[in-house]
Amino acid sequence: MAQVVFENVYKSYQKNGSDDSQPGGAVLRAINLRIHDGEFMVLVGPSGCGKSTLLRMIAGLEDITGGTISVGDRVVNALPPKDRDIAMVFQSYALYPHMTVYDNLAFGLRRAANQDDRTTVGKSMDGKSDSKSRATLHPAIETFVVEFSRKLPKGWQYVTDREREIDRRVRLVAQSLQIEGLLTRLPKQLSGGQMQRVALGRAMARNPQVFLMDEPLSNLDAKLRAETRSEIVQLQRKLGTTTIYVTHDQTEAMTMGDRIAVLNNGQIQQLATPLELYNRPVNRFVAEFIGSPPMNFIPVQVKAPLLIQGLGNEPGNEFRMTLMEKYEPLLAGYDGQDVHLGVRPEHFSYGVPAPKNISIQVEMTEALGSETYIYGRLINSSETISNINIPIVARVSADRDIRVGEIVWLSIAPDKLHLFDPGTGLAIR
Repeated sequence: MAQVVFENVYKSYQKNGSDDSQPGGAVLRAINLRIHDGEFMVLVGPSGCGKSTLLRMIAGLEDITGGTISVGDRVVNALPPKDRDIAMVFQSYALYPHMTVYDNLAFGLRRAANQDDRTTVGKSMDGKSDSKSRATLHPAIETFVVEFSRKLPKGWQYVTDREREIDRRVRLVAQSLQIEGLLTRLPKQLSGGQMQRVALGRAMARNPQVFLMDEPLSNLDAKLRAETRSEIVQLQRKLGTTTIYVTHDQTEAMTMGDRIAVLNNGQIQQLATPLELYNRPVNRFVAEFIGSPPMNFIPVQVKAPLLIQGLGNEPGNEFRMTLMEKYEPLLAGYDGQDVHLGVRPEHFSYGVPAPKNISIQVEMTEALGSETYIYGRLINSSETISNINIPIVARVSADRDIRVGEIVWLSIAPDKLHLFDPGTGLAIR
């Protein structure tokens, strides 16, 4: 196993192919990241943020414009992919359609076989020796004989010691993934979940220093995705292999990663544990990206030391809320200025008409049995921001029947709110 280290890594493309005089935009900028030995690191972000490019650079499938990438104690910038000791699982599975599951699992191991090895001729798959010959073969002849004999009955097959080890590892991986009964099938005879397990098994069989996974669950249905997600995490913990997992699904990121790197516009916005990202987002982008449905943002004005106000629930009765004492030093420089109040949908609850609560007009509801999602617009009578149309999503208990068009008052959990600078987008904390 090994750690992976990015030091000031850049990646950019030229605009017009081979025309070097036309500089392209940077895809990745100043990436500094240390992934610990045995860690499950998730790279998450919207489409086009550079997360898959980062993964492909580790694999050697993309060149690096600047900086260094190290795997273990080696800088791998100039190493070809086959020498990096990594295994990659692709979104499309990338199984060989003409090969059985067994041969797909064994393919990488056979490719990595040492060409200088010699074998004892006359050994079959059952391990018995053929007394006719104990000679060794030239590697090229040996490869031909081994490949040709695979088509013969077991008693006639010639097997190297390395092939015995490959067989042992393939069957061990198949047992771990519960696909022993599929080893003789072709990929076209497998379901999506089974193909995903084979793709994972092919990576596992090689026992690499690092696993790279590029959105491997995106082709599965919701139920199978949840099951496979759990299986991947359990396998990674069992194997202890350093794993870098790319996804755009923040639910996958939150449930799988030891740490999560949130990317946007080619830069790491925040690197933290799942709970820290949820509870202490560093900026508005992270706050909005992590969490489903996303965080609500309401413009308010600060009145020192601890009052925020500015939204009118009713004429002459503006929204006013007194914050907890911990916010006093944070807001000292914001007196009279606008800030954005961030509230996650689950941190609303049913309230009563009062200045400290907000009221919304319901536009849509989603009743999920144990809870209800309410989608609406903030009722705003403030003259200063009367033209602002502010959507609100709240996740509340299902003990009330909410109808479209109804006015609902919502209370905000005072210890769960977030404040953001509207200019920089940074969290005020």
